[in-house]
Amino acid sequence: MSTAHPHDPHDAPVDLHGPEEPGAGQAPAPDQGLRRSLRTRHLNMIAIGGAIGTGLFVASGATISQAGPGGALAAYCLVGLMVWLIMQSLGEMAAYLPVAGSFGEYGTRFVSPSFGFAIGWNYWFNWAITVAAELVAAALVMKYWFPEVPAIVWSGLFLLVLFSINVLSTRAYGESEFWFAAIKVTAVIVFLALGVAMITGVIGQAPGTVNWTRGEAPFVGGGTGVLIVLLLAGYSFQGTELIGTAAGEAENPETTIPRAVRTIFWRILLFYVGAIAVIGFLIPYTDPNLLNSSEENVSISPFTLIFDKAGVLAAASIMNAVILTSVLSAGTSGLYSSTRMLFALAERGHAPRFLTRLSRHQVPMNALVATTLVGLAGFLTSLVGDGRAYELLLTVSALAGFITWAGISWCHWRFRAALRAQGRDLSTLPYRARFFPAGAVVALVACTAIIVGQAYDPLASGAPVGEVLMSYVGVPFFFALWWGHKLVTRAPGVDPATADLGRS
Repeated sequence: MSTAHPHDPHDAPVDLHGPEEPGAGQAPAPDQGLRRSLRTRHLNMIAIGGAIGTGLFVASGATISQAGPGGALAAYCLVGLMVWLIMQSLGEMAAYLPVAGSFGEYGTRFVSPSFGFAIGWNYWFNWAITVAAELVAAALVMKYWFPEVPAIVWSGLFLLVLFSINVLSTRAYGESEFWFAAIKVTAVIVFLALGVAMITGVIGQAPGTVNWTRGEAPFVGGGTGVLIVLLLAGYSFQGTELIGTAAGEAENPETTIPRAVRTIFWRILLFYVGAIAVIGFLIPYTDPNLLNSSEENVSISPFTLIFDKAGVLAAASIMNAVILTSVLSAGTSGLYSSTRMLFALAERGHAPRFLTRLSRHQVPMNALVATTLVGLAGFLTSLVGDGRAYELLLTVSALAGFITWAGISWCHWRFRAALRAQGRDLSTLPYRARFFPAGAVVALVACTAIIVGQAYDPLASGAPVGEVLMSYVGVPFFFALWWGHKLVTRAPGVDPATADLGRS
């Protein structure tokens, strides 16, 4: 990544590691000062941990309630295919250019400085506000056990925990996320095992296919039902791109990134598709609990209901603990990724220079403090008045993940154009995305279609036009960043023939 330092990291290698760690031996990172200490097991769990959360444990029931078991399964499979194509694109670029700024840096190098500026700030804002949302969710989860303790106490305590994990070192973050994700993965595996045992009659009486044939099942509302839950399914998969922001601190990125990309997504898809299938077999889509499940009432989470049916003691408390782990995992990853993106923006000159300062553990300290304060401010807005300011922040960030995914596909298209224009042989790539160019085009079109299609359900249900338009406020926010930067800097688009393909 280009910096304002007297020397360019592309001209001479920089020692990023300090004393060499066992098993390291990797090339220096392009990001000056960041230590490559994340191993393959960390990257695997970072991506899994980022994608498995309350969307699976709590909100999965709502998709079945609205689209039926078949419709929900179809929606998750379609979105899963789209995300797989996006991960292919990200994996190819991240293995070739493993930088902390990830797609923000790729946007600057291959599309335009203004696009890189916009995609970077868009992603930073998304995760900074996600940290605030997780603080609210953590307080709701703790309310299950300690209803008398004020929510702000728990939120403050958890913010301190998230900050402490991130301030220690990158390895500390990787280890914490490994164990957070391990708890979630274990819960899902146990859930799937018990579910299969119940479906086959090993535990209790086999339900057969009755829940797939009752009423309008398996496809409630037909194609419309699938369309309505596509957005929910998409939100559930968000976080898989965390592997991109972690690439800048990964050991041996040319081998660890491809390995992670090849394995992570299929595990996540198995967990989601498997969970949806189990819930669809064991709970009828007409069960009101599926639609009403939330962090505030974990006792009616579809996971809790099935654990109860299987005779698991204290099922609600166990699932509450797992959901709390998910919240902490999402908050920790959100703080990590947004901090690295802010650091990368500052390195590129898209944010104040003081944000590039590193601690003695090679943690971007000023960027971490700034992001933590923004997350805290976002949380405090939820306590002011009726919380409308906080709802507006969430609305702005709601589509940021889809915008990021679309941006990754576009960056990949331009990356390949630069390779072609400069006569680079594709055989030199550490990892090659399958199905290019069709894969990048399909993913870009699918992301755009989901963003546009989110207005269908509100309009069909008679929601006010103003309310529908408000849900899209994140889109003009992104374009304001993009075009505003272009207007101020007059920065031209990148010519593929002169795009920066340099690697240190």
